Amino acid sequence: MALINSLFSGVSGLRNHQVMMDVVGNNIANVNSIGYKTSRVTFADAFSDILRYGSNPSDGVGGTNTFQLGLGMKVNSIDRNWTQGTFERTGITTDLALQGDALFVLKSNGEKVYSRAGNFVFDAEGYLVNPQNGAIVQGKVATSDGVIPPGNNLEDIQIDTQMKLPAVATSEITWGGNLKSSATLTRSEDYEENGNINSSISIGDSVSESNTVYDDWGREYTFTVTYTKTAADTYDMTYELTDSDGNSVVGPTTQTVTFDSSGNMDTIGGNPAAPITIQDTDLGINFDFDPTEVTQEASASNLGSTVDDNRESTLVSSTITVYDSLGNSHEMTVKFTKVANNQWYWKVSVDAEDGTVTNNSGTVTFATDGTISSLTPSQPSVYFTPTGGASGQYIDLDFGTLGEFDGITQTSDDSVVSALSQNGSPVATLSNISIDQYGNIVGVFSNGNTQKLAQLLLAKFPNRNGLVSVGDNMYTIAGNTGDPVIGTAGASLGTTIESGALEQSNVDLSAEFTKMIVAQRGFQANARVITVSDTLLQEVTNLVR
Repeated sequence: MALINSLFSGVSGLRNHQVMMDVVGNNIANVNSIGYKTSRVTFADAFSDILRYGSNPSDGVGGTNTFQLGLGMKVNSIDRNWTQGTFERTGITTDLALQGDALFVLKSNGEKVYSRAGNFVFDAEGYLVNPQNGAIVQGKVATSDGVIPPGNNLEDIQIDTQMKLPAVATSEITWGGNLKSSATLTRSEDYEENGNINSSISIGDSVSESNTVYDDWGREYTFTVTYTKTAADTYDMTYELTDSDGNSVVGPTTQTVTFDSSGNMDTIGGNPAAPITIQDTDLGINFDFDPTEVTQEASASNLGSTVDDNRESTLVSSTITVYDSLGNSHEMTVKFTKVANNQWYWKVSVDAEDGTVTNNSGTVTFATDGTISSLTPSQPSVYFTPTGGASGQYIDLDFGTLGEFDGITQTSDDSVVSALSQNGSPVATLSNISIDQYGNIVGVFSNGNTQKLAQLLLAKFPNRNGLVSVGDNMYTIAGNTGDPVIGTAGASLGTTIESGALEQSNVDLSAEFTKMIVAQRGFQANARVITVSDTLLQEVTNLVR
């Protein structure tokens, strides 16, 4: 009987070391399988035959131990080593690797499967799938305005590659920069005429000159003065202010001018020669016209003028592209002009072919520390009516916070004003996608805007070793797996996603080769037990001759 037991023990050793070899061979075969987790086999001794039971100690006699004869060995477990595999960079956005314990969730023929392999692609209908078997990756699809719904309800991740974003009409522009505190006024203040009128010109002949002046808003006008001789030492002086289109806004006004015997201007309109105030309150025009330095002498006529000692009028402007409801772009300009210490006018304009702007002007008043102290209106907002059929739109102008050094300030620095941002955009098509560490699939559109399109969901199990492999690097739930916890990548599951990388197999070839040697030697030793047992049996049969 003992010889037969040794044969059966040897057979169990052979059989189970073959299982060990099969596991090692499978691990080595999958050394380059994406996301593969190595398996291991452990052994345990089999049931033992009790030859004699032990006894308790008694008076004067000690106890005895039980005699047992082992009946071989058996496979104790075949389980997986779920340690993290290394990452291989691929640069492909839809190649995803998991850092942590969770698994991807996919659906194949209506059944949920789970995988660590993240080599996904988009198919012809925009589904994110495993390319080997078409299993669809599960997650949450965003609403049309880019909001990921709450909860963990699984659905197929599908992205419309022809997706477009509608145009967004600009409704707010943020401005920043500085207006120089020591800048001169924008409006022209002094128009000084000088030069000479040839005293020998004939009656009815004229001499004229002109120059550019500005109003409070920085608009240009042409001021023209003409002297027409009516008698000796007497002229009709006609002055007129015209806008950029040649329309008269002040005048023409004619007054009689006389010169004394020395050639100096004597009277204007019958009064002693003195500067004349040119004013139009509605237009913001207010300057002194001083012709008293003009002379009448025998030398050639050479009338000229100087406006504000030839200083440059302060005009600070910035232009930004805005969008209407149809996605058409328009250039909008804001212009700042200084009207007094610590006070500036602002005005918004667009080209005539782009449309019209109303409610488009106001004032900015600065405090002595350079911050904005007040705005008129208090919440600047212009109404833009674009050409081309788009609807009218209000556009808020954010010049900065009262009392804060943000937006536009007034300090000693040079004047520079810039549009920092605007919230409009044209119609845009999906041009690319990216996937972040939380599994958010973000669309990148042709206008530079981004929007969330979907989010991958992951699964975590109480007992991952209870999962059953079904091939293609996928697993299904079995009896001892436990219910999966479905959630998003991040702190909740302790797992993050790396885009553009794949998790490699965690097979350690040096360890597997060592196990191969152990399996080989174990097999050889058990084979030797069977050989020796057979020899002994042969000796027994030889007893009968």
